[in-house]
Amino acid sequence: MGGNAHWIPASWLIGGLVIGVSLLGFRLALPLNKKKKRPIRVYMDGCFDMMHYGHCNALRQARALGDQLVVGVVSDAEITCNKGPPVTPLKERMIMVSAVKWVDEVIPDAPYAITEDFMRKLFDEYNIDYIIHGDDPCVLPDGTDAYALAKKAGRYKQIKRTEGVSSTDIVGRMLLCVRERSTADSPKHSSLQRQFSHGHSHKSEDGSTGSGTRISHFLPTSRRIVQFSNSKGPGPDARIIYIDGAFDLFHAGHVEILRLARGLGDFLLVGIHTDQTVSGKRGSHRPIMNLHERSLSVLACRYADEVIIGAPREVSKDMITTFNISLVVHGSVAEDNDFQKDKANPYAIPISMGIFELLESPLDITTSTIIKRILSNHEAYQKRNDRKAESERRYYEDKGYITGD
Repeated sequence: MGGNAHWIPASWLIGGLVIGVSLLGFRLALPLNKKKKRPIRVYMDGCFDMMHYGHCNALRQARALGDQLVVGVVSDAEITCNKGPPVTPLKERMIMVSAVKWVDEVIPDAPYAITEDFMRKLFDEYNIDYIIHGDDPCVLPDGTDAYALAKKAGRYKQIKRTEGVSSTDIVGRMLLCVRERSTADSPKHSSLQRQFSHGHSHKSEDGSTGSGTRISHFLPTSRRIVQFSNSKGPGPDARIIYIDGAFDLFHAGHVEILRLARGLGDFLLVGIHTDQTVSGKRGSHRPIMNLHERSLSVLACRYADEVIIGAPREVSKDMITTFNISLVVHGSVAEDNDFQKDKANPYAIPISMGIFELLESPLDITTSTIIKRILSNHEAYQKRNDRKAESERRYYEDKGYITGD
């Protein structure tokens, strides 16, 4: 028994020593295991002219390939040299891209083609791991691939192009508006709204389809709306701000008024008017973008927390109660700012309740501003669209199924 009494302490002593060594090894290994991994940074560039939900979806897909998304916005001079004059200047395009909720950082005046020097700068200064582009080819005027260097370096990743929309297509819709309005008295006249909704293409008198004026091929799905939506609703004590409108050809003026509105509360609810409401106020040639297209553009904006798809023009007491709205706002720069003169003022109820505010719009831009820019340089944009229309046609003809979102 005495022998056993001596053996047990010895056993514990040895065990304690082993455990102590193990713990020491664990402590030494711990800092290595807890070392923070560097975030994967991905880069995507573009002109982002006439920015639309297709651009936003590309940025969403790019962000999903990494932890941080850096976006290069091509300069006005580079766009003019490679594609023709941009509709929106760099300052407005920067506002648009910076407001997309999947974007972490923006580089202004990015080159149209990725050169060796710029690629090295991306890797060394911006710590970029991968350069991203869509499955549609990006060919320079000399016929070479704009992303050849990134592919050669093994740092290129591809995403799926968003179906049914392009800047060329949108400019084409506006150019079609001019012809549509000029023949408004013709028996053959039909509203653009119906054409946009049903995906028909415009045909001229000789039966041919006008180049660059293809109507929307967009096929809305619930999956796409979910991808663009925020998952969180307002908290129980949240101050909910409401703003509504057409938000057609979503532009920098829209972004800035949404930013201002969002700063007034905890949650911004945005009402998107129906196509019929917009047509009734602004004519059969409007809206340029249909309801679902407009809704996705607003949902992609970091300042919008939720949208009402097809909001009524009149803000009712029931609507204010249902959504627990604290304040209804409207921008000072808008296409229908004569609402106060209307007999049926859509904001009469929130005004009577003392919860309406007219905000000073930071930018003097409306949808008509964008359309006028196209019309004032009609020939240049028509030529640009004619050039792009051929590559767009080839893309759709050769298009095959590609996996992705």
